Parts: sequence; structure tokens; C-alpha cells
Amino acid sequence: MTGVVVRAEVTDRPLVAGEYEAAVAHRSAGAVVSFAGVVRDHDGGRTVRTLTYEGHPSAPDVLAKVAADAVADDKHLYAVALGHRIGALAIGDAALVVAVSCAHRGAAFDACRRLVDEVKARLPIWKHQVFADGTEEWVNCP
Repeated sequence: MTGVVVRAEVTDRPLVAGEYEAAVAHRSAGAVVSFAGVVRDHDGGRTVRTLTYEGHPSAPDVLAKVAADAVADDKHLYAVALGHRIGALAIGDAALVVAVSCAHRGAAFDACRRLVDEVKARLPIWKHQVFADGTEEWVNCP
């Protein structure tokens, strides 16, 4: 069986993990595993007040390629859905959501972890954090 990419998007809309999980549901899947990377209220010992993600215009194509590479390289994957948010996010908002389906849980956990790592390594998105002390920082993802 060849896996499919059912969703790969860079968006300014809120990401809802359950929607990604539902998108990868498959009648042969014994496991649906998802990951939601959420905005936390601290980084490096400092309190985060605001956070904004900015993406390069190529970001949607890069994310689609990451997803396509995953299904091409992993014969255990039935379906993949992933999204990364851009714009201003609040503490607790999901910035990255990845969901996969496989026949077995081990393969699903492994595939989800690999996808998260690939997105973090390849997606041209930058994080701008403003801290409680008034300092700010840009973090380059890839």
C-alpha cells in the first residue's frame, strides 16, 4: 500500500489536532498518532509575552515536500496530515500539528517523530519572541 498526504498546509488559522487526526483515519490503521507543538509561556528561563511566526513564500511547497518524502520513504504510513501556523499566536496555541496513521503503534510513533524532526529541520519559518523584560529574539527554524 502506498501512503497518501491528505493535508499539508501553512496557515494563519488556528490548528486543531483533532481535525488532522480525523483526516488520516484509515480503515486499515490500528494507530493514529499526532503531535501538537504548542506555544509555551517561557523560553531559555525568560517569560514569553508574545510570539509571531513568519514564513518564507516557499514554506507551503517545502511542507508539502516533507510530507511527500515521508510517504515515499516509509512503507508503513497510510496517511499523513501536517500544518504549521504563521502570524501572531497566543500562549497555548498550536504552532505545528502532525498526524499519521499506520497499521501498528510503533511505526506510527516513529513516523510522527521523524516528520516533526523533518519539519523543524527543513521548513523556512522564523519565530519572533518578545519577552516580559522587553527583550526580543528571532529564531531561525532551518
